[in-house]
Amino acid sequence: MLVKQFRCLHSASCICTKGHLSEDAIFLVIQHMNWNPRLIAILSCVCKWFDDIAKRILWKEFCRTRAPKIMLDLQSSGSYNVDGNWKALGKLLIHCSGCNKGGLFNSVHIPGHFVYRTRFSRTSGKSFLLPQCRSDVLYVSDPCEHLDQGEEGDIGFFRGIFKSFLVSTVRKMLIDRKTDLHPTEVCPYCKAKLWNMLQAKMIPKSTCSRLDAYEDCIEYYVCLNGHLLGICTLLPLSDSEEASELE
Repeated sequence: MLVKQFRCLHSASCICTKGHLSEDAIFLVIQHMNWNPRLIAILSCVCKWFDDIAKRILWKEFCRTRAPKIMLDLQSSGSYNVDGNWKALGKLLIHCSGCNKGGLFNSVHIPGHFVYRTRFSRTSGKSFLLPQCRSDVLYVSDPCEHLDQGEEGDIGFFRGIFKSFLVSTVRKMLIDRKTDLHPTEVCPYCKAKLWNMLQAKMIPKSTCSRLDAYEDCIEYYVCLNGHLLGICTLLPLSDSEEASELE
């Protein structure tokens, strides 16, 4: 019913500014629906007026509800100004980007998809940083596992977010090393250009242990806004682990 109320015009030509519910009413309705990201995304596609509210207010509240401790930490220094980027951060929390053949990771075709639960860890993030960058704060997700991908084996995708990336040691090192930005691909969450951490030789050996992955089969990128996305080939389960999986 709520969706029908917003189907006044197609999103590409929606110029209506009257006849909508108030912002306070929209806030209460979406709050009552527990900040359902699918609903927010659908209504944003239907109406530009709603999309503006979503970018300014709703995605921010979604992030605060879904990951309150992370949000408090990211904003504690006052330098994480995400005006206009709450939608990107919300998507990063709940969406595995996957990959396309010939795209960023140039391996297999695995469509992006919604992830119902993902654990992001600041402690895990340390394993993705060189020793000289360990003062930076990085939250990284557990790998999203895609098993039995033919010759590629078991693939894992992971994603993350830096705190205060503009003043981070990682960013300074990437610039100092004159690391090239990817010529064509952009961040799937915010459309910013990407640095290749493998090209910059900034992937530490501790990363493979944290991911349970082969050392020479890990690649990840960091965008200009501090979003991280990566891929790895996961090590096979041991016999004891396979047995416990079946129990």
